[in-house]
Parts: sequence; structure tokens; C-alpha cells
Amino acid sequence: MKFTNTKVQMMQNVHLAPETDEDDLYSGYNDYNPIYDIEELENDAAFQQAVRTSHGRRPPITAKISSTAVTRPIATGYGSKTSLASSIGRPMTGAIQDGVTRPMTAVRAAGFTKAALRGSAFDPLSQSRGPASPLEAKKKDSPEEKIKQLEKEVNELVEESCIANSCGDLKLALEKAKDAGRKERVLVRQREQVTTPENINLDLTYSVLFNLASQYSLNEMYAEALNTYQVIVKNKMFSNAGILKMNMGNIYLKQRNYSKAIKFYRMALDQVPSVNKQMRIKIMQNIGVTFIQADREKMKKAFQKLITVPLEIDEDKYISPSDDPHTNLVTEAIKNDHLRQMERERKAMAEKYIMTSAKLIAPVIETSFAAGYDWCVEVVKASQYVELANDLEINKAVTYLRQKDYNQAVEILKVLEKKDSRVKSAAATNLSALYYMGKDFAQASSYADIAVNSDRYNPAALTNKGNTVFANGDYEKAAEFYKEALRNDSSCTEALYNIGLTYEKLNQLDEALDCFLKLHAILRNSAEVLYQIANIYELMENPSQAIEWLMQVVSVIPTDPQVLSKLGELYDREGDKSQAFQYYYESYRYFPCNIEVIEWLGAYYIDTQFWEKAIQYFERASLIQPTQVKWQLMVASCFRRSGNYQKALDTYKDTHRKFPENVECLRFLVRLCTDLGLKDAQEYARKLKRLEKMKEIREQRIKSGRDGSGGSRGKREGSASGDSGQNYSASSKGERLSARLRALPGTNEPYESSSNKEIDASYVDPLGPQIERPKTAAKKRIDEDDFADEELGDDLLPE
Repeated sequence: MKFTNTKVQMMQNVHLAPETDEDDLYSGYNDYNPIYDIEELENDAAFQQAVRTSHGRRPPITAKISSTAVTRPIATGYGSKTSLASSIGRPMTGAIQDGVTRPMTAVRAAGFTKAALRGSAFDPLSQSRGPASPLEAKKKDSPEEKIKQLEKEVNELVEESCIANSCGDLKLALEKAKDAGRKERVLVRQREQVTTPENINLDLTYSVLFNLASQYSLNEMYAEALNTYQVIVKNKMFSNAGILKMNMGNIYLKQRNYSKAIKFYRMALDQVPSVNKQMRIKIMQNIGVTFIQADREKMKKAFQKLITVPLEIDEDKYISPSDDPHTNLVTEAIKNDHLRQMERERKAMAEKYIMTSAKLIAPVIETSFAAGYDWCVEVVKASQYVELANDLEINKAVTYLRQKDYNQAVEILKVLEKKDSRVKSAAATNLSALYYMGKDFAQASSYADIAVNSDRYNPAALTNKGNTVFANGDYEKAAEFYKEALRNDSSCTEALYNIGLTYEKLNQLDEALDCFLKLHAILRNSAEVLYQIANIYELMENPSQAIEWLMQVVSVIPTDPQVLSKLGELYDREGDKSQAFQYYYESYRYFPCNIEVIEWLGAYYIDTQFWEKAIQYFERASLIQPTQVKWQLMVASCFRRSGNYQKALDTYKDTHRKFPENVECLRFLVRLCTDLGLKDAQEYARKLKRLEKMKEIREQRIKSGRDGSGGSRGKREGSASGDSGQNYSASSKGERLSARLRALPGTNEPYESSSNKEIDASYVDPLGPQIERPKTAAKKRIDEDDFADEELGDDLLPE
């Protein structure tokens, strides 16, 4: 019984599982957290996104005290169940269990502190702490502040230096650059004491040194500039400092140390990469300029060596020192012996070499030819060839003449005119030529007399004197001066040319032809001489020879329009229209403004009935001479003849608007409007009748005035009108000269010349006066009256 009671008592302490749990004896044994499942991670999109981005590196979100996670009971061995708190089964962190705070994770979330976990209020922005304490004022005496202040002062000094340089105050710019350099060195020392050397501001140091070197160079303190550039170039901490060697090369170029300049330019060229093509091109250009400058120095040194070559000629031995007759006899004997002649030739050769060298190098050894001549003159004056200095001055004046700077040339020549006789004669000769070119024949004659009186054997002076006499119309006296010049110097081509012109003016054509043929033997390809020979043959009425010599002129200058038109005129006179047309057309092609050529070509196309082509030439003539009504009448006539009556009518109307008092234009308008049946015919007829009446009244007044005046007055008026006609003809003839022949001597223009040492024959050629040229046969001309009767014929328009 006792056993039974004990058994019953034990059964009371046993708790049986419910019926529903009979089959769950091992429930929860296979339960696992899915977060630890790594087999399906490759298919988990969220996990792969976290791996590829920074999403997975964000700090984990910790749980709050009151968890909202879903719990799932887990059975224990004792049959009890515990809950696993997690959003997807992850263990909860930061929870308080049994009053004990669980240690936080390594990454703490924002706004969570230990105090907060102990029951403090949540304050993520720390607003409960109150306002922040004010910022502490930085100490002005701190080393960092001193360094910053120094940097600011250095930058300001560099800027002030650059501004002063741009304003042209180079001295102030240099002072500011020096101050910046001193303060920058103080700054470097202070920075080395506070920080490591690696923290030094290299850009500031570079800018200070570069600005200082530039200011030294601009103030021509080249040694200091080179030293400063060397400091920059040798410091390897400065990147791309090698390009500054180009600046050093520029300084050496200014110092005329060309070898070092080329050396530094080439070093700079090696430092520049091939990508920077513009910089490389500029450096190579500097190298080329340096070589040219070096050549200039070489030319100067060579000239200085040339004038120091000893001639070893003793001029004193040819001067008798005493009145001893024996000594005087010996001196006279050796004055013209072979040794003396050889010495003269040697001296003349040396002077020729020196003068030629000076002429060659003077325009290139300095920035201007005037400075180059001045240098040569100073060097020659300090040598044994002092007398050549005046000749160089004359060459300088001649160079001014070639550059058409007459004022400078006259100023130099007037100074030389006051010196010894030889130089005086040369200067006066050139002054005479200058005044002759300026049409001041009185001054030209005066200086020519001075030149002749100073040196009677100067052929250039005699030629210029003959030119002044020629300009006054005394041709026989001019011929005497030219002949005397030829006697003194048979090679004076200017005198020979001018005497030929003089014979032509005297109508001695055979003698003139002989002179020009002799000159042609000397100057084989002279276009001036060939043209004069052709002109003489034309005056002798030998057109075939004239054409032959003009063809030689064309072979020398094939683009001269005046020569081509002259050939066309001769062929037209001979009746060869095709050849005449060829040369007239070539002349028009090279110079389309010669009104006589245009007129001939228009008439040629009218004769051949090519009206449309004739219109082109008459329209150009109307552009050249817009006040001449005949060209527009020719255009209208060509339109009418070609059948373009409407265009002809428009042209006549336009001509009538421009020239309302032209009777011929109104006559054509009346006839053309009548034939075309236009109402304007009556209006134009009234205008025509009124103009004709006014013309009759005007003619009656002129006739009555002539009847009332004396015969002598009529003669004076007739002579005056004749003179004016001649003047117009001469001026129009002068206008027809081409630009090329104006540069050549004209038909009757004498040459101007000077001595060989003061002016070249090739320069002073066409200095003669503008004299009336030889008469030539009149070209075919067209007037508005040529077509008047013909155009008003009955067969003007078709029925």
C-alpha cells in the first residue's frame, strides 16, 4: 500500500506532453537561422547588390530596447520555448537582459551612447548640451600667422613690380622686385624653422626669382640677370626651368656674345618637347637671327682688317724738301716712273676695294643704312684713308636719292659742298641733278656752274650743265657741253645719249642716228637706245626699219603697252590690219586705260561689224571719260546696229538725262521713237526744236560780237585758241605715256648724270624736261558726227 502511495506521488510530479506534441519530440532540432545559409548566396539578389556596391559596408542597424522583431518559439530540452528576436531570424543586439546591458558592437550607431542605454533621453543632435562655446581667437604672434602674412606681402610686392614695369617705370619695378626677393628669403628661413623643408612654397620662390631676373634684364644689368637665371636653372626642384635658358640666350645676344647665345638657345631647344611646336620655331628663329648678327660682326671685323692693310707707299719722297736743284731734278724724275705708276695703281685698287666693301656692308651691319654708313665713315676717318670718308658721305646721299628721301640727300650734299674742290664738285653735281628733277632750272644751272668751276674735267658736271642749257632751248650750246664731256671721258654714255637728242631737235637726223648706233654698240640691251633708233627711223619715214627696231624693244621689255601700241600704229599705217589689231590688243591687255587704243579697237570691231564686241570698248571709254558724250552715243549706235532697239532707246534716254543739251542725242531719240511709234517722239521733238533755236541765237550773238570787234582782236583770239589746242594735245600725249616709259628716257629727254663716285648712270637717267615729243601719224579717231548722217538714213529700221 505504501508502495502504491509513493508511486502515485511520483506520477503527480510528472507532466505529460499534450497529445498534439506526441510526434514533435525532436521538434526544433533541425531548425536553423536562414541568415547562415551560404549555399544560396549566389542567387540572393540583395547580397550580390551589397557586394558590388557600398551598401554592404554601411554600419549595421542595431536594435532598440523594445524590439519589434517577430519571435519564433524554440523548444528546449526541458520542453520550454524561447524566442529568437530578429527581422529574419538574426540575434538581437543591444538588448537589456535581466538588467544587464549587453556590450555594444564595434560600429556604434549615431545618437546611441552608453548613457542613453542606461536610461537617458534620446538626443542625437546633442541639443541638451546648450550653445557651443565661442571660437578662440587666433594668436597673431603665432608662427603660422607670420608666415601667411609674409607670403601675402611677397605676392603684393611682385604684383607692384609687374605694374610698375607695365607703366614704364623700370627703376621702381626693380626696387620692388629686390624687396620681394629679400622678404621671400626671410619667409623661407621662418618656414624652415616651423615646418619641414618639403613644405616650402616653390611656386612663390620661382615667381620672385623670375621677376627679379626679368627686371635686371630690362634695366640692362645683364650680369645680375644671368646670375639670377642660373639660380633658377640649377635648382632641380623647379620643373621646366630649362626653358629659361632661352632668356639667357637673349641676354648674351644683347651683349653680342653670339657663341654663348647660340649655345643657350640650343640648350633651351633641347628642353622644349616636340609637341610645343610654336616655341621650338621661335627658338630656331632666334638661332637664325644670332647667326646673322654674328655675320654682321664678322663683316665689321673684316672691314677693319681691310683698312689696316699697309700700302707701304711713302708719299714724302715725292716732295722736294729743299731748293737743291739736284734733289729737285731727282724728285721730278721719279714722280712718274714705273714704280710711281705701280704705287698709284696699288692705291687706287685699295681705295676701290674699301669703297666697294663699305657700299656692300653699310646697309646690313646696322639697323639702318644711315647708321651703317656712319660706322664706316668713322672707321675710315681713323685710318690712313681719310680722304675716302667724303666719298662715303656722297654715297650715303646717293642712297637717300634712291630711296626718294630728297631732303636728307640735299642736307648732306650741302654740307659736302663747303669742303675741298674735288668733293665740292661731286656734291654740286648731285645738287644740280636734284634741282633739275624738281624743275628748278635756275638752281640746277647755278650748282652746275659751281661743279664745272671746281673741276672742269668732270664729265658729269658738264653733262648737267648741258642739260640746263637744253631745257632753255639753246640746243647748239648744249651740244658743245656734251661734246666737251665726251672729250674728257669718251665712255660717258649720258653725254652721248643727250647729244643724240640734241641733234634730233636740230633736225640733224643722220648725226642723231650715228650717236644712238654708237651708244647701241656700248649698251646692247638698252630699251631706251633701241626706242630712240626706232623713233629716228620713223622720223626719216622708214617704217619698216622702225618696226624692226621696235621689235627688238619688245624682246627686251615684252609688256610695255606704249611700245606695243606704237607697233600697232605703224602696222595700221602700213595697211596690215591683222598685225595692228594684235599689237593694239596686247597693249590694251597690259594697260586697259589708254583711250586711243580703246578707240582704235572699237573702230576696228565696227569696221568688221562685230557690234557686241565694240560695245565693250566704248563702255570702258565712257567709264574713263564720263564727261564725253560721244562714247555713250557710240554705245547706243552699236546697240541699234545690232538690232537691239530697246537697249539702244534706253541708252539714248540715259544719255539725254546726263547731257540734256546734246542735239545729236535728241535727234536720234526723235527718229527712233517715231519709228517705234512711241508717244515720246513729240516731246523729244519739242526739246530738239527749242535747242536748235537756242543754238541759232547763240551763234548769231557770237557772229555779231565778232563783227563788232577788230581784226587784231580776232587774230589774238585765234592764236590763243590755237595755243590752247596745242597744250591740250601735248598734255594728252603725256597722259598716254605708260608707266614703264615714264621711268625710261623720253623721246626728247636728255639724261642727267653725275660723276661715277657720287651717282650711278643707271639711276640718273630720265632727268630731262618734259619736252614735246616727235609728231606721229594720227590714229584713226571716231567722233559723234561720223555716224550722224549715216544713222539718220532711211534704211535705219525695217518696214
